[in-house]
Amino acid sequence: MAGATTGGVRVVLRLEGAAVLVAAVVAYTKFGLGWGTFALFFLAPDISFLAYLAGPRIGAAAYDIAHTYILAISCALAGFLLPSPILRCAGLIWCAHIGFDRALGYGLKYAEGFGFTHLGRVGRNLTAAPEPGPGREAR
Repeated sequence: MAGATTGGVRVVLRLEGAAVLVAAVVAYTKFGLGWGTFALFFLAPDISFLAYLAGPRIGAAAYDIAHTYILAISCALAGFLLPSPILRCAGLIWCAHIGFDRALGYGLKYAEGFGFTHLGRVGRNLTAAPEPGPGREAR
């Protein structure tokens, strides 16, 4: 798939995700935030999957917004600077979720469909190319 990361770079990016997961969990532990809250909200960014009901382009955009470190780190940073335990908690859980996803190989999405990510294909049928559609040429 054009645009997907492969080889050693893909491995490094997945390890980076694991490192973010560990760092966020360690920080969460250090600040004594509740594990029930962590468990309850850990999968909250995945609510963005519902946007795929409006089509792959909108779904990919919503997923990418919910799974970018920019917003998650901004939320955590605001929690540390204000100080706001709620924002700190939300930001750390959010960073942990993104790190977990990236460690598993779930990257930012392309509009071709959920299985097309910047970290390579994910899903059951990894060898199939997307079907040609409007604006796309057959390969």
